[in-house]
Order: sequence, then structure tokens, then C-alpha cells
Amino acid sequence: MPKQKTHSGSKKRFKITGSGKIMKQQAGMRHNLEGKSSVRTRRLNQDKVVSSADHKGVKRLLGR
Repeated sequence: MPKQKTHSGSKKRFKITGSGKIMKQQAGMRHNLEGKSSVRTRRLNQDKVVSSADHKGVKRLLGR
């Protein structure tokens, strides 16, 4: 049986930590940044842990 390929888009968007958590970049940092407050842009710039509901699907896309 052939090997399962990793989803190309997912490997660019998600990182797995040493403890097994899946991290993602938050949305909202691409455009219209002048209209957003500095506090908001700093908050959006932090990585976040993927929710437990999406955890199983993301792991499957990453081939884990």
C-alpha cells in the first residue's frame, strides 16, 4: 500500500509542539492594519493552540 502524503497547505499552516499540541497563526493580520489598534494587532500576532474540535482533522491532514 502506498504511503499517505501530507497535505501541502496544512504543513505550511500548522506546527506540532514537543508536547503534541498543534499551533496555528491567528487570522486578521493580512490587511487593514491601520484601522486596528496596536493592542489588537499584538494580540493577533501570537500563535494559538488549535481547538480540540479541530485537533483530529488537522492531525489527519498532517499524516500523524
